[in-house]
Amino acid sequence: MSESSAEVVASAATAAVASAAGVTGGGWRRATGIAGVAIGVVAAGAAAGVAVERLTVGRGMRERARLALDSTGPYGALRGTPGKAYADDGTELYYEVDDIDPEAAPALTPRRRRLFGRKAPAPVTVVFSHGYCLSQDSWHFQRAALRGVVRCVYWDQRSHGRSGRGVAQHEGVALTIDQLGQDLKAVLDAAVPEGPIVLVGHSMGGMTVMAFADQYPDVVRDRVVAVAFVGTSSGRLGEVNFGLPVAGVNAVRRVLPGVLKALGQQAEWVERGRRATVDLFAGIIKRYSFSSRDVDPAVARFAERMIEGTPIDVVAEFYPAFTEHDKTEALAHFKDLPVLVLAGVGDLVTPSEHSEAIADLLPDAELVLVPDAGHLVMLEHPEAVTDRLADLLTRAGAVPAGATVSGYGSTNSSARRPG
Repeated sequence: MSESSAEVVASAATAAVASAAGVTGGGWRRATGIAGVAIGVVAAGAAAGVAVERLTVGRGMRERARLALDSTGPYGALRGTPGKAYADDGTELYYEVDDIDPEAAPALTPRRRRLFGRKAPAPVTVVFSHGYCLSQDSWHFQRAALRGVVRCVYWDQRSHGRSGRGVAQHEGVALTIDQLGQDLKAVLDAAVPEGPIVLVGHSMGGMTVMAFADQYPDVVRDRVVAVAFVGTSSGRLGEVNFGLPVAGVNAVRRVLPGVLKALGQQAEWVERGRRATVDLFAGIIKRYSFSSRDVDPAVARFAERMIEGTPIDVVAEFYPAFTEHDKTEALAHFKDLPVLVLAGVGDLVTPSEHSEAIADLLPDAELVLVPDAGHLVMLEHPEAVTDRLADLLTRAGAVPAGATVSGYGSTNSSARRPG
């Protein structure tokens, strides 16, 4: 391409804004300038990395590498028993259940004996809620570790993964985090109608858990036995600077909601633009997903595929809900429960300070800050997340005492297919 990737993205965004708003003349130039600056600031770091890469790796070779990773990467391949729940607006919510394997206890490998011991786990169901622009597959490593040992439910949030497009949103109703809390209730009613529950949420999934507690405190009191918040926030997301300078943050905050809305109205055209600037988007995704330099390329590509698979109109309709999200008071419903609060120190999306704020309000919670980890900490350092999650499940009585993790969930090439 003759233009830089950053220029292409900025041009696409401003064209969509102008098309949606009908601006002309000076208004067009002003919209172009604002959107170009905002998106250019976000893209600059990633674009610089892409430019360096292009000095040594040709575009064709990069494309072949992506195809090779797509065809051989094992991540996201684990499947369970499928089920469907229906939200109050009729949206179809897809979930999968990994049941306890009755044969697992006497046949546990040495690694799993170290993780969970020999006894059968208590009848507890662990329910995993994923983050924005991801899917249930984002829990791949934790799913591999828990598979067959404790009953687990993994579900796709509305308009994500295998779940249906949000019916209310298709009809023009604004998406709210409260709606996601109601969706979680529908999944619990269908997949876990009885018995104790452990709730685990990453990013938007953690916010979903908070919204659920806010609306259904009696269910939390009667059935929830533990909670894990991974890389999430209880509010004040409008103050996050995404690792950008002050001028860049102000420009992004000013224009991004309108840009996303306009892009969502030009979805087909924008998706073609995303494909044309795949290298830039890969750089941005990596910057905001991971912190360490030595992330397994197959893991990075796996995250990229999940995020790329989220349609731009879904990205647009979910985004405003985050600035309005405030469930700080709802945290009080968890004060008497075992709680894990875990975050990556290098998280630019939901900074670790937000997790520290949650832990401050839940003084008995275990706070774990993972060094050299970004927003997708459960993929970047899965052993750290699985270790602390296993400990939480032990405290909640879901698994026997003495649970430890010994290298399980490593992203090294020799351990890509957990047993």
